Amino acid sequence: MSPTSPANPGCPTRRLTTAQALVAFLARQYTERDGRRQRLISATWGIFGHGNVAGIGQALMEAGGGRSGGGGNGGAGNGAAHRMPYLQGRNEQAMVHAAVGYARQSGRLSAHAVTTSIGPGATNLVTGAALATINRLPVLLLPGDTFATRPADPVLQQLEVEYAGDVSVNDCLRPVSRYFDRITRPEALIPAALQAMRVLADPAETGAVTLALPQDVQAEAYDWPEEFFAERDWHVRRPAPDTHELEAAVRAVRSARRPLIVAGGGIRHSAAEETLAAFTAATRIPVASTQAGKGALRHDHPADVGGIGHTGTATADELARTADLVIGIGTRFSDFTTASGTLFANPAVRFLHLNITGFDAHKLAALPLVADARAGLEALTAALAGRGYRVDPAYETEYTGAKEAWEERVEASFATPDPTARPTQTQVLGLLDALVTEDDILINAAGSLPGDLHKLWRTRSRDQYHVEYGYSCMGYEIPAAIGVLLAAEGRTPRRPVWALVGDGTYLMNPTEIVTAVQENLPLKLVVLQNHGYASIGGLSESVGAERFGTAYRHRDADGGFTGPPLPVDLAANAASLGMRVLRATTVDDLRTALSEARDAGGPTCVYVETETPDTVSGPPPAQAWWDVPVAETASRPAAVKAREEYDRQVAARRRHL
Repeated sequence: MSPTSPANPGCPTRRLTTAQALVAFLARQYTERDGRRQRLISATWGIFGHGNVAGIGQALMEAGGGRSGGGGNGGAGNGAAHRMPYLQGRNEQAMVHAAVGYARQSGRLSAHAVTTSIGPGATNLVTGAALATINRLPVLLLPGDTFATRPADPVLQQLEVEYAGDVSVNDCLRPVSRYFDRITRPEALIPAALQAMRVLADPAETGAVTLALPQDVQAEAYDWPEEFFAERDWHVRRPAPDTHELEAAVRAVRSARRPLIVAGGGIRHSAAEETLAAFTAATRIPVASTQAGKGALRHDHPADVGGIGHTGTATADELARTADLVIGIGTRFSDFTTASGTLFANPAVRFLHLNITGFDAHKLAALPLVADARAGLEALTAALAGRGYRVDPAYETEYTGAKEAWEERVEASFATPDPTARPTQTQVLGLLDALVTEDDILINAAGSLPGDLHKLWRTRSRDQYHVEYGYSCMGYEIPAAIGVLLAAEGRTPRRPVWALVGDGTYLMNPTEIVTAVQENLPLKLVVLQNHGYASIGGLSESVGAERFGTAYRHRDADGGFTGPPLPVDLAANAASLGMRVLRATTVDDLRTALSEARDAGGPTCVYVETETPDTVSGPPPAQAWWDVPVAETASRPAAVKAREEYDRQVAARRRHL
């Protein structure tokens, strides 16, 4: 140990490699909110190659390794409380998805790091990073990078850019990262690591954070100041609203006759569900939810009117069309929520947006209320308390009656009149709905399932509904379920976690099944086989593309894909990766298999081929439009007709100014 630090004269130092120092630093970072303290980086996922095996890989081994710690203290000087658990992944993108699932389940208060080699290992992070940043969920990315000292040029997997010698493939991560730095000298890690933690812990800035680590710098030793390794708490702020903005918000609410709340993911991130319930109890304002906000109120709460937008309920969407004040809470107002600018049709409609970021709070020319969701709702509730505001009883009767009518439509979709028949997709959801309790967690991200779930699922707890729809990334579900299971680790009994996937999504990314088997995690995987991209097939038909390229079938004599279904056995594939597989062919089979899977103590797959529903048993159609541009000129009648419908719909779009 050197007597003093060159950076901080008089400060004791510890001689470590850059990688060892980074791991030791990460193991001592904590978040704190509302008096609760937890590790900020609680584990590191990794796939090792020549770009990180001798750096971060060696450092993780010394820092404890293993999921529950283990190993010695090593050169990083880690005690039991400061070990860095290691998790082994099979695909770099999937490791990020697992880390994102963990962060969401942890309320963004704890996160995982992900380390990869250089080259394809690093670029495989890009999709996961985009998903994390778009959904405002923290993940720390530690990709290896090419040599900072350039002993040979080019080296293996180096991208040569003629006009910029300092560019590597890792620069692909810049636009999808909330913070990016390349550590070209050991001492540069100190400010970069501190900035990285600041962004990860900041509820207004969080997302993917990237520290690119040249492989030579990872292994280089330096005399690090001991202060760098002191435990550090990052307070997660709950900013209160500005008094001027709050008073404007109160005036807007008091003047509204048909207000509607749009609940977004910010309510969950702020743990503001009870505060929202108190606000609605006082005002009786109905609450519609985005995909990220579903569960802000239980499905049976009197004010809950279900999902909003293109995949929303008829109740919520009709309220949105006639609302004179739309109160967004923690939402980005994406095109699925606004029906591509056609949903909020009242000429007098105005927007009030409570959001922790000014960027989101000003969308749709809204009155901004920039604050933490819980702090903002508490302030708004208190400010309205003495002024006697409550919606007209006739309005309350209207939306509760409409909600009851919609529930009848849900029951029709879930009904299984023939127990010997092959189930439809919505009947699968109905059987699961009848089985689960508030302990169960459902995970989905892409295909036709998000639309069915948003319209039909009866959410029983604040964190039961886990649908990633900011990026709608196929292949998210299985690794995210692993992350959720890790976040819920230690609870007895362990919460049942279900990953729902179609065959298209399964084929995108089944690799982390091996990780679930390795860790003996009781993942419940439901694979719905419908022989193609069902969601895009339906969309293709609606926009005049006639389901081209969306079926998993043999080629026909004309070169198309209308032959017999491909002889792909996804159940056998899941079994080959180590899962126990339960095949179901009928409604009764499926009911039994789901119950058995729920009770299973290890990773279990339920495989079912689904039937195409009819107009009665199928999911309700879209209750609002979504803009997918249709060919302006075409020779085929289907496309010509679709364009006519498109022109009719787009004419209803408006800009809210």
